[in-house]
Amino acid sequence: MALNYYHIFKKVREARKLVIKGITIAGSGHPGGSFSMAEIMGCMYFKFLKYDPKNPLWEDRDRLVLSKGHASPGLFSNLAVAGFFDKSELETLRKFGSKLQGHPDFKCPGVEFCGGSLGLGLSFSTGMALAARIDGKNHHIYTIIGDGESDEGQVWEAAMAASKYQVDNLTVFLDRNFIQQDDYTERIMPLDEELVGDDISEMWKNAARWKVGDKWRSFGWNVLEIDGHRIEQIVKAVNSALQTRGTPSIIVSRTIKGKSVEHMEDNPKWHGVAPNPQISPIINLELDCQFLISPSIIAGDMANLENEVKRAALARADFIHLDVMDGVFVPNKTFDHEKIKQLRSITPIPFDTHLMITEPVKHVKNYVDAGSDIITVHVEVCDESSFGEIHDVLRSNDVSVGLAINPDTELPSWSEKFIPGLDQLIIMSVIPGKSGQKYIEPIHEKTQRISKFLTERGFEGLIEADGGVDLNNIESCFSDGARIFVGGSAIIGQKDVRATIVEFRKKLMHARRKLLIHHAHTLGGNDLVNKWIDLHEVGKKKTELLQIAKEAGFA
Repeated sequence: MALNYYHIFKKVREARKLVIKGITIAGSGHPGGSFSMAEIMGCMYFKFLKYDPKNPLWEDRDRLVLSKGHASPGLFSNLAVAGFFDKSELETLRKFGSKLQGHPDFKCPGVEFCGGSLGLGLSFSTGMALAARIDGKNHHIYTIIGDGESDEGQVWEAAMAASKYQVDNLTVFLDRNFIQQDDYTERIMPLDEELVGDDISEMWKNAARWKVGDKWRSFGWNVLEIDGHRIEQIVKAVNSALQTRGTPSIIVSRTIKGKSVEHMEDNPKWHGVAPNPQISPIINLELDCQFLISPSIIAGDMANLENEVKRAALARADFIHLDVMDGVFVPNKTFDHEKIKQLRSITPIPFDTHLMITEPVKHVKNYVDAGSDIITVHVEVCDESSFGEIHDVLRSNDVSVGLAINPDTELPSWSEKFIPGLDQLIIMSVIPGKSGQKYIEPIHEKTQRISKFLTERGFEGLIEADGGVDLNNIESCFSDGARIFVGGSAIIGQKDVRATIVEFRKKLMHARRKLLIHHAHTLGGNDLVNKWIDLHEVGKKKTELLQIAKEAGFA
């Protein structure tokens, strides 16, 4: 089965919004640690865990233990999205009589552990894993522990016990966000190497400073180290852990506290503070403005596509864009499913396969079997019946579903019924099949119009801008409503792909900040703009925000 990327992505986004809603109404709670583990929780509940929300105590269910119990809003939001209780119950967070308290409690359906005092969850999980073995059960125990929590000696006692008894039905995630209640972990009790200064990014830049994995290896654990916000890395690590025999596994997940809300990211102040109700609508828009970069490898060396995939992967691309052209639907011919199958083992990064072929319904299963994670087909070669068949094939194989339209094509009326469940829409901004073209300017207006049309019809996916996107126009494409950006010669065609993607991200961050400042002004004028900007305390974010506000006449 494929990654099911968009299914997880959309659930994670929804859960984050519920966290903000619950904590804002409650006036207290822990957003930072809820957001650092958001992708982990999304992969657990919507990819791996066996459970029945209608029968929470089903005997053969997998168990998820949240040892860092203060991050309960991150647990409750996923339980709600998974159907254990109504999402509206997040509005009762921390209220007297609510099943959703400041820490997990057995009153809440789906909760497996009453987390309060830190350091206990791993001992509890080890006992559950041993009990499952004694009872001859094959369910799996997953546990999430914090890095600040790892100051507790009981964590390491449990680590020794789990290793001694070879509980290979136990997988632990260490949410390694580098921040505990009142400061950076490396200033209080270093797990890696002591942090000197305030720049937490230094801990990310040099892997030689990462020591915590070695600590767990010395205790006899199978250790996997990942970026805890990359869905594909989480999925790969869990699959590896599930295949490991004779030892427990820990997935050291390097994360960002407050991930996806810029003023919360890497700021210890947001360990346990609720957003101002005036700020929450801006946060919700920010959560809708996450962006992805998808380099198109055909802009590189067609004789060595393996190397182009490696270049994109080393550059930390979000997707790998694969343009399949058959020489019939478009003038050029590139490669087919056999080449994708050859490339698949190079990286777990999602393969964003764009089929520019005639009769895709006859061939789509080949591209599923080749390892595509997202498959997009053109409306010009589909009708309602054939796309319905394609849609069902993709969904049944956990492949995300996309539609594409050429520059002179509008969405056909038959596509409307699919819009609420569609994962992505590619709006072509060049004539497909021809190289060296510039972005067709009228596509800006077209994207704006289609973005509004999709929103009105319940679209929860992302618009992908494809063709002629570069550093000169990417901010405009973002403002139009696009959130995925395909880069051919502008990215893969550059000597330093990683540096180029960094520059693309800077441009997109500027466009997003500009959008959010204008939204703040619409909601509350200059006063709210300044309140929101003042929240950005870490790094140089505030300086750029003040400049944007000044240029807009809001400062």
